[in-house]
Amino acid sequence: MIRIGNASGFYGDRFTAWREMLDGGELDVLTGDYLAELTMLILARDRLRDPDLGYAKTFLRQLETCLGTALERGVRIVTNAGGLNPAGLAAAITALAARLGLPARIGYVEGDTIQRPDALSANAYLGAFGIAACLDGGADVVVTGRVTDASLVVGPAIARYGWGRDDLDELAGATVAGHLVECGAQVTGGNFSFFTELPDGGHRPGFPIAEVHADGSTVLTKHAGTGGAVTVETVTAQLLYEIGGPAYLGPDVVTRLDTVTLRPDGPDRVRVSGVRGTPPPATLKVGVNNLGGFRNSMTFVLCGLDIEAKAALVRGQVEEAVGKDGLEFTLARTDHVDAADTEAASALLHVHLRDGDRARAGRAFSAAAVELALASYPGCTLTTLPGDATPYGVFTADAVPQTAVAHVAVLPGGERVPIAPPIRTAADAAAADGTVPYGAAAVDGPTRRGALGEVVGARSGDKGGDANLGVWARTDAGYAWLRTWLTVERLATLLPETAPLSVRRYELPNLRALNFVIEGLLGAGVAASTRFDPQAKALGELLRARIVDLPAAVAP
Repeated sequence: MIRIGNASGFYGDRFTAWREMLDGGELDVLTGDYLAELTMLILARDRLRDPDLGYAKTFLRQLETCLGTALERGVRIVTNAGGLNPAGLAAAITALAARLGLPARIGYVEGDTIQRPDALSANAYLGAFGIAACLDGGADVVVTGRVTDASLVVGPAIARYGWGRDDLDELAGATVAGHLVECGAQVTGGNFSFFTELPDGGHRPGFPIAEVHADGSTVLTKHAGTGGAVTVETVTAQLLYEIGGPAYLGPDVVTRLDTVTLRPDGPDRVRVSGVRGTPPPATLKVGVNNLGGFRNSMTFVLCGLDIEAKAALVRGQVEEAVGKDGLEFTLARTDHVDAADTEAASALLHVHLRDGDRARAGRAFSAAAVELALASYPGCTLTTLPGDATPYGVFTADAVPQTAVAHVAVLPGGERVPIAPPIRTAADAAAADGTVPYGAAAVDGPTRRGALGEVVGARSGDKGGDANLGVWARTDAGYAWLRTWLTVERLATLLPETAPLSVRRYELPNLRALNFVIEGLLGAGVAASTRFDPQAKALGELLRARIVDLPAAVAP
């Protein structure tokens, strides 16, 4: 097997994780994922200020503390921290190694940049064969730009086992492994619905390791003595994160998530097997970031009686002061009846303004809100000071033919190796995904009122302007009930904000799970969203908190 660890799930993850993973036990490869849709926007703005930037600067500081250890122990490093400038980060690492007197060989992958003059950034999601070529070429450190998150694991597995384009089941198995470790501690108990059941209560979960075998099967684990846990349920939770239908599209393979089998394999070990793959699509996803304009926010505290009337007064006053265009009002009813303190008696009125005119969205707006302090509702106060507007980005997804992208591996010696696109592709790789008739209720008998989360777990997240919501049952009986009970229509009653939106529902019986894709919930993407939960990270926990009729046969 090849032991592939992860030490970063996003730009800003635990700084010491690289050192912890290198010192914690045996590894062959250590990966770090730094790129999200929002991160690409941040890096694009960095590069506007300085063309030499555009990569995750944190990684360079982390590497300085542990590059020598990795070289000494023969652990190779693979990361997408190159962002918009993988060549720039590779050069910075080369300079760092020289300063430290270390004989590091650096390779990098490029070709993801798509020329879009009207965009702040546009990047295709490349596959794993460029990473494999760099490793085959002797690289100790491989830096990429925008590859799929799973490619950081798939690439080293290709290099170890010599898989080719037609080894679809093996590639699919490694893709699942990559998806499971890409978010770091989220598969070892981080953000886990049943965190109170973890040995350490979820205090400090360790980072994950994927032991990938030649047939594409994997054992998920972590270093001994680290916190959190690796169980079938923690792995299920991450497997459901930010997915769509059972056909998980990638540049090298379409992974069938409805074929994944999870089995315990000892303490903190879960075996992942049975994964099947089909040919990839003929196109690559392209993430496009643009500046959408400017925005600003002010929050009014409404205390005591007449909350709705107070909010209406503020709305009318603000609209009269700055005009209605671009304004958005959200009233959060956090107030309690007959409360004994001010905070418990108060609701929050969030006022957002988005506009292409920086001046209107800036002080003209925030000052107008502050001017109401002595001329509005009784008890008027704000939680925010007047401030200038900030720019916001808009994320959209596009596609380009795989043949139109110049995927290149740059080896440590400078040799440039073109990576040919797959020959076998599928015209409509997701065509087999569809809804399944709900059928009749599978569990009858007495019920009791209780929180849905007593019997199901959930994991939710963002994909551009859409959100995904994965829900899994803890028992076979629970799934028999869940799959017939939790329809799109019932989801709309439990989460009313989903009612006017298009919702796709998929079943994953092998995981005892359902996945919902809620289109447009996040508007123009995370950077532009004014939702209280802009990345839909808490959507699953909101669902679990709803009080429903739980069948006695599945309730604990």
